[in-house]
Amino acid sequence: MQPDKPSNWNLPNVLTSLRILFIPIFAWLVLSERWWWAFGLFAALMITDKLDGDIARARGLITDFGKIADPIADKLLTGTALVLFSLLGELWWWVTIVILVREWGITLMRFVVIRYGVMPAGRGGKLKTVLQTVGIGLLLLPLAPLVGGWWPWAGWVVIGAATVLTVLTGLEYVKDAWVLRRDALAAQRGA
Repeated sequence: MQPDKPSNWNLPNVLTSLRILFIPIFAWLVLSERWWWAFGLFAALMITDKLDGDIARARGLITDFGKIADPIADKLLTGTALVLFSLLGELWWWVTIVILVREWGITLMRFVVIRYGVMPAGRGGKLKTVLQTVGIGLLLLPLAPLVGGWWPWAGWVVIGAATVLTVLTGLEYVKDAWVLRRDALAAQRGA
């Protein structure tokens, strides 16, 4: 007998949904240059990202909705931040475009290959997310007047490292998807 699937109406999915709902408020805070509030909201939203995953795993509340909505919420939040930084002239557009094309491309690819199996996030992908988050957080903090002109450079360096890792892990995910599809088709032919 198969165990009952958890309801989509659970705390981790509520936290994920709230993260999505708060993205327009985050965007407004950035555009109105309320940097401390924007940083605080960004930090809170990223904490809920960690929290919802921990709760879902600990309490057996992993759902198909959560598997899809959680990474989309992450990409919407970080993508919004990157686009806003580019609009404000704080980040080169090519960096934003490279990261967004990779993020949404890999997300679409996962939907295409899901019939062959699930592609879990690897360590490189998790590190990429941490670097993106830290870089965005550093760029949001309005500390340059307090600590000097070097402060934005810290954010740009971390975003640069995140960009390199974003591309490398993207290539790794494409290879993994190809292997997953190849092996699934070989198993189907052998069956």
